[in-house]
Amino acid sequence: MEQNFWHERWEKEEIGFHLKDTNPFLKEYWKNLNTSSNDTIFVPLCGKSLDLLWLAEHVKHVIGNELSQKAVEGFFSENDLIPTISQGKHFVEYRYENITLLCGDFFQLTPSDLPECRFIYDRASLIAFPPDMRQQYVDKLASLLPEETRRLLVTIEYPQHEMDGPPFSIPPADVQQLFSQRYRIDGLETKDILEASPRFKNKGITRMFEHVFLLSKKIT
Repeated sequence: MEQNFWHERWEKEEIGFHLKDTNPFLKEYWKNLNTSSNDTIFVPLCGKSLDLLWLAEHVKHVIGNELSQKAVEGFFSENDLIPTISQGKHFVEYRYENITLLCGDFFQLTPSDLPECRFIYDRASLIAFPPDMRQQYVDKLASLLPEETRRLLVTIEYPQHEMDGPPFSIPPADVQQLFSQRYRIDGLETKDILEASPRFKNKGITRMFEHVFLLSKKIT
């Protein structure tokens, strides 16, 4: 998926993946992560998600990564926050209190960009990658956070031939294939969301589910 694609999506406001409230799955299953108020959590491809504000109330530090400068600036302006901005080697860093957003290419991240981070919240990141990039994404995260303990992962599933992604369909079998070598995978919930997703239903989607998983690093 070329970077220009995402810049264009944000410029055209084609951001149907953006929710106007905190994701209910995050609220429901947050306790399963077993975080504390002293922890740091990473949110890859965070967009301008309001989940960032909710997370900031529950942990010491929230670090997000987003390619689109428009999305990052939209997050702060729409929430009436004035960040400090600094230019790094690969990223423009926006920081407000305990929220840090790194604007730039996910694949340029290094472990030093995510200090003391052991948790991941992924609602819109994995499903943004086409099949030929997913393993690269999974491997990159593993290299960034080798001591990661838990991850809350949300995917969607629909007949892929009925619509071009993103978001792409990632059923539980694909989650197993991508993560089972490194992680214990616990399915937390599967929800039929087709009737609540008229945007997709109008495109001809005949079935659509959202899956929630807890990933825990295997102990060897």
